[in-house]
Amino acid sequence: MHQGIYAVGHAAPSLHGRWMAAVLACGEGAVLSHGPAAVLWKLLRPLDGPVHVSVPTTAGRKNRRGIHIHRAPALAGRLTTHRDRIPVTTVSRTIEDLRRTSFSPRLIRRAIRQAELRGLRLDGIASDGTRSDLETYFLALCRHFGLPKPEVNVKLGRWEVDFLWRARWLVVETDTFTYHRGSVAFEDDHARDLDLRAEGFLVLRFTAHQLEEEPERVAADVAASLAAGRGG
Repeated sequence: MHQGIYAVGHAAPSLHGRWMAAVLACGEGAVLSHGPAAVLWKLLRPLDGPVHVSVPTTAGRKNRRGIHIHRAPALAGRLTTHRDRIPVTTVSRTIEDLRRTSFSPRLIRRAIRQAELRGLRLDGIASDGTRSDLETYFLALCRHFGLPKPEVNVKLGRWEVDFLWRARWLVVETDTFTYHRGSVAFEDDHARDLDLRAEGFLVLRFTAHQLEEEPERVAADVAASLAAGRGG
């Protein structure tokens, strides 16, 4: 597979096999990093391109076919670990590596959200608490139109709500077809709204189309509801 690295008994090595072969080809202290590390941690879906490997030195081997080498002298033991027996950067270091390269902010946010959902440690990584691009978009809309920052993905009784202005008794839910289709999701959404209204909360629901095509109207609706809230 690489100089000195052989696959024995494998006609077509798996993705994990390719990763391990690339790490072994880069010598002592080498670890899987960047995009492939995020895939190994199940933060992102499989990506095209070379296998990215980080080595704890400024010297060493040059990039070779199918491998992109990153030289990171500060790569210490606390920044590396093993997953599925493959040496790899920690979750926090993996996300920091993604930020230093050409990965889009959307993919980086997705990786952070997946890490949070999987209960993985994110030492020193800031998060906005969102779990979808639509929720992130709504937070950006609030900032753009000067709306007070809400709590994000918090529990109210037996339900978890997307956005909450607790002092104003206002809840906002952002809906997409992917996550709210089907009879069970439909019934849950309406049961949640009924329970919250019984407790005195006003519940607003906005679709992805409304957020993207009518942001001014959405912001005006939220602002008016905040002004009329029970805390006012």
